[in-house]
Amino acid sequence: MEKLSLVVMTIVLFINAFISSTALAGGDSFTQKDRELLIRLDERLNQIDKRFEQMNKRIDDLREDMNKRFEQVDKRFEQIDKRFEQVDKRFEQVNKRFEEQNKRFEEQNKRFDTLQQLMIAIIAAFTAIVAVAIGFAIWDRSTMVRKARDEAIERIEKEGRLRDFIRALRAYAEKNRELAEILRSFNLL
Repeated sequence: MEKLSLVVMTIVLFINAFISSTALAGGDSFTQKDRELLIRLDERLNQIDKRFEQMNKRIDDLREDMNKRFEQVDKRFEQIDKRFEQVDKRFEQVNKRFEEQNKRFEEQNKRFDTLQQLMIAIIAAFTAIVAVAIGFAIWDRSTMVRKARDEAIERIEKEGRLRDFIRALRAYAEKNRELAEILRSFNLL
């Protein structure tokens, strides 16, 4: 706006210089009409300057209002920034809590792994003990059965001749059908 008022002033100066140069060139002096015309022109220019000053004041007021509004907006943005900082701090706290919980879970997982390995070791030891006990029982039983059988055979042979007796019964069963059926029912034939 200041540039515009400078332009108007320069135009007035050019007009004034033009009028004065024509007056000097023609030799005529200013007439009353010319003077009145210049006075009116000067008054109009003063009015235009006043209007420009009013416009400049309005623009300055608008600038001030805009600056105030921008300052308010800046304050709001600062408040929003503070809120975001608070939210960021809260997120950091939550992240720290999650990290602590993850550490606790990892420690618990290690403990469970240790307990699981201990349980596997106990089960393996128990299984081995049971297998050894069963194996010993089977071995002991088989040796005991063999020994008992051998002793029974020896005793039978000492006390009586059972084989000879069964052979004799088989020979007599060839002649006697009833005895043959009885021996067959006991799978002795």
